[in-house]
Amino acid sequence: MKHFMIEYQFRNGTTEAWHQEIGRFIKAINADPELKGRIGYRCMKNRDDNSYFHLASVTDEAAQKTLQSRDFFKHYTEMTRQVAGGEVTVTPIEVIDATAA
Repeated sequence: MKHFMIEYQFRNGTTEAWHQEIGRFIKAINADPELKGRIGYRCMKNRDDNSYFHLASVTDEAAQKTLQSRDFFKHYTEMTRQVAGGEVTVTPIEVIDATAA
């Protein structure tokens, strides 16, 4: 399993519209029969400022390539750049240990 953290400061647009866009992206992943159960995605926001953190996980390289080939992924990636004013950091992360839930 591969994990990534996507970080940025929200700079453009309305948070309501952006949160709806995030919801559409997650629904698209869940609705895709080739991706369902192979991609994990979670979005969080710092309560005190405009910092956003997205945690993504993929089961394997094939799932990652399939996701990247989807039009909804390309659209969402571009929208992320727009709301962040072009400054998005994607960091591969390694899980050391975790609870069962």
